[in-house]
Amino acid sequence: MERAAEFRSEYFDGVMYSMAGGSHVHSHIMGNLAREFGIALKKRACLVMPADARVRVGKGILYCYPDLVIACEPREYAAEDKDTLVNPTLLVEVLSPSTELSDRATKALHYRGIASLQAYVFVSQSEPHVEIYHRNAAGEWVVTDVDGLDAACRFEGLAGAPISIPMAEIYDKVEF
Repeated sequence: MERAAEFRSEYFDGVMYSMAGGSHVHSHIMGNLAREFGIALKKRACLVMPADARVRVGKGILYCYPDLVIACEPREYAAEDKDTLVNPTLLVEVLSPSTELSDRATKALHYRGIASLQAYVFVSQSEPHVEIYHRNAAGEWVVTDVDGLDAACRFEGLAGAPISIPMAEIYDKVEF
């Protein structure tokens, strides 16, 4: 049904939820993130997909559209039409008042179950604050809080050496 619909919906445990559009600040942060990840991963076997990449989590319990998806090779899809990714490497959610609870609770719990996932990230719209949940060598999830425009976010597990993205670039031209 969702493939033929005129609007996007997320699916969780048998129920479809229509998705509202994001704010201008949300879209601007997303554009900044997509640009910075795209530059950093240009020579690596990874795709940077903002907003419209559907991800299946588990055996079909959750179908969602994270704000940004990074998928490194080999990429795997749920069907031949390659419109639903099943093995993302990194997922980003730009937090909104209307979705923060779901992002932090339901989605985060399910994201941790994706074997290929190396990190998931929460980005604040209201202040320069980023939370990076990274899977360490023991398979445990470790959180790093990054605060302030002078700091930088470090991302590992993206088909090569870690990358660093300055907070000033993530929040370039964002007014708080």
